[in-house]
Amino acid sequence: MAKIKVKQLKSAIKRPQNQKRTLKALGLRKIGHVVEHDATPNILGMIKKVEHLVSTEES
Repeated sequence: MAKIKVKQLKSAIKRPQNQKRTLKALGLRKIGHVVEHDATPNILGMIKKVEHLVSTEES
């Protein structure tokens, strides 16, 4: 299965609670933190919700 790297670029401060929870569910804790996930529909949907806070790279 394809892997996708997710990097947090912007802060979660002053963001709605559901976006904060989505970042936490993705495993992101602070700006610059990078995590790697399988590119499943669930993960891609979470990334779509916070795409303005993160960057992605396929690997």
